[in-house]
Amino acid sequence: MPGRGALCLGLLLRVLLVCGSAQQPDSCRGLCECSEPAKTVKCVNKNLTAVPPDLPSYVRTLFITGNRLGRLPAGAFPAQRLPDLSTLNLSGNHLGEVEAGALSVLPALRQLDLSGNPLVSLSPQTFGEGGSPLEELTLRGALRNHTILLSLAAMLQSGALRNLSRLDLADNGLVVLPTGMFTALPALRQLDLSNNSLVGLHNVSFQGLAQLQSLNLSNNSLSVLRNSTLAQFRGLPALRRINLGRNTWVCDCAIEDLVAWLKESDQVEGKEALTCAYPDKMLGKALMKINGSDLNCLLPTDLPSQLQTSYVFLGIVLALIGAIFLLVLYLNRKGIKKWMHNIRDACRDHMEGYHYRYEINADPRLTNLSSNSDV
Repeated sequence: MPGRGALCLGLLLRVLLVCGSAQQPDSCRGLCECSEPAKTVKCVNKNLTAVPPDLPSYVRTLFITGNRLGRLPAGAFPAQRLPDLSTLNLSGNHLGEVEAGALSVLPALRQLDLSGNPLVSLSPQTFGEGGSPLEELTLRGALRNHTILLSLAAMLQSGALRNLSRLDLADNGLVVLPTGMFTALPALRQLDLSNNSLVGLHNVSFQGLAQLQSLNLSNNSLSVLRNSTLAQFRGLPALRRINLGRNTWVCDCAIEDLVAWLKESDQVEGKEALTCAYPDKMLGKALMKINGSDLNCLLPTDLPSQLQTSYVFLGIVLALIGAIFLLVLYLNRKGIKKWMHNIRDACRDHMEGYHYRYEINADPRLTNLSSNSDV
């Protein structure tokens, strides 16, 4: 009897295991690694060309990386099938196109990683019309196309990602940023623009980013920060970490404002390590140790405003000269009128003389008469 009981118990366990495996989706039997206790599914390096349609509903963290998806169409994720999915990693999938509504059916999505994809098309309506609860967006090395950058800017400016608290745009080779790109991100706390080729921030507005705490601008091609940008930094009360390391600072007269700000501000991390890249005589000199005698500035540093003032003054002078000229014409209108009449009469007499001579030369009889009268 004990042997028969052990046999029945073994058969029962086998039935339970078979039933449990039968309940697993097909994607969890070869394509992906699924862990229900961890609420995690990993579909890594499986050469997938589409998102598996039968992902388990319990998943909260989904990794689909190192595949060949190509495009992410609307309906890529089954509607109402993944109500708890909060973290989605789609990095390194050769994604070139993300269509409108592709991520609109993920109500709990908080973190999205699209890094390492050669994106060429990104719909501003990727998250649908009603916006998204997304809090973290990572796009490292995914914005190599300028059109994609404009599409991302349109998405951000539309207010679809107003809950975004972290935005990572590093490693994209960005040279300039679209105007007003970050103005509709009131919850943003961390902005990473490192490892790009940014040459300036004069067209970038940080207004409205009252929650911004960290700004990474390291390893770019910044040569100077203008007063307008520094004023924006001063106006961000929560901003406490600015990374400006490994930029090509040009230490001429235009850098005076930046140096003064660095000396008074506690927002910049590692500011003592910031050094000049140009000119050669200043190479390697710490920005914090620069003083007026090092720069030997003889001209105003704010030349654009000086030129603008000069142009305004020149315009006023020319307008005044024009007004005086018109006044002189008005006061001498009678004399000018008489002078014009005299010129008209003189021209008329002159033309009548030419006309008379032409008639004589044209008529042979008048020509002979004129010759006889001469005799």
